[in-house]
Amino acid sequence: MKILIINGGSSSFKYQLIEMDTESVLAKGLAERIGLEQGKITHEYWKNGEKYKVSKEMHFDNHEVAFKEMAAYLTDNEVGVIKSINEVKYIGHRGVHGGKYTTPKRVTPEVMEELRKGIPLAPLHNPANIIGIEAAMKTFPKETENFVVFDTAFHQTMPERAYRYAIPNHYYTEDRIRVYGFHGISHKYVDARTRRHFNNPHMKNITLHLGNGASMAAVNEEGHCIDTSMGFGPGDGLIMGTRAGNIDSTVIFFLGEKGLSTQEISKILNSESGMKGLIGSPDARDLETLVNQNDPKGNLCLDMYAYRVKKFIGAYMIALGGVDSLIFTAGIGENSAMIRKAVCEGLETFGIKIDPDKNKQLNHPSDIVEIQASDSKVKIVIVATNEELQIARDVLSLV
Repeated sequence: MKILIINGGSSSFKYQLIEMDTESVLAKGLAERIGLEQGKITHEYWKNGEKYKVSKEMHFDNHEVAFKEMAAYLTDNEVGVIKSINEVKYIGHRGVHGGKYTTPKRVTPEVMEELRKGIPLAPLHNPANIIGIEAAMKTFPKETENFVVFDTAFHQTMPERAYRYAIPNHYYTEDRIRVYGFHGISHKYVDARTRRHFNNPHMKNITLHLGNGASMAAVNEEGHCIDTSMGFGPGDGLIMGTRAGNIDSTVIFFLGEKGLSTQEISKILNSESGMKGLIGSPDARDLETLVNQNDPKGNLCLDMYAYRVKKFIGAYMIALGGVDSLIFTAGIGENSAMIRKAVCEGLETFGIKIDPDKNKQLNHPSDIVEIQASDSKVKIVIVATNEELQIARDVLSLV
């Protein structure tokens, strides 16, 4: 069975065609700059164990044109991996905000309406998700079923005490203001991968998705998320590439009283803060360079970043009643030995002890590796996240 995975944006989309019998990627690619003057599609495919890559620059009027180009690549005599688009029976779409939905859904008119209702909750993402689904439905046969897997769904098992805000009740009942959480597809994948690795389905895990956007989750023995660091939107919690994370709401009022508009304040907190605000760059590699040069701004940024993560680790250990493993993933979590070391330093009292040599040597794993010291009571792992495979598995569970 082949499942096509679509991760759509407003002017681009990534795709993967996965053979679910072996969970192997047959082809993947990226269509970008859709609707702009000069677009590009890059297509990678595997034949006889060898990887090949082709690309083409062209103009895409809209997503539907780009989808048709993707379909042409998938079925091409030379670079294609299937003979006909009729072989694609199921398409799984990444949905950023699922609103009321707690599980993946087969696309129906009701589901599309819920996505539209969720636009005020995710104005940058839900419109793009809708465009991608509609383009797929126009490009592939009517018999091809579309599904959407939500980044917010994994966190919907949180108890009310964790997802409610202490504001007047009607803002929750009428406007749906609550903690939703994000990166749920990634948190779900790495948590499940860790349980399989240790052959223990009843672990208490803290998952750390550390990338340009960053979030953490507390996952209990049943594999259910009971708390997460992002909130109503993706700006809460950890220090990120360009987002401030936790900040006193009084700061926002203060900036407003200085004459800044809500749009200007949003730009500051979402696009100009975090690492970028502290060192002038949102890139953790630039942070590492500064730290190696003993730059005061770099040292402070690293200290602040790690301290914020540690505070969430402490909170989640209490929420879970202990922890069996820390799970690092995403761009920084998988690739920055410096940040992993900084996060774990000082946590030895709580049974968390990293092996500095393993931490360096096992950087950037292709699957899962253990980096805890031999006398650490808590497992510390790095897991290469695979959101596309998790989406495909969720689709498969419905069909």
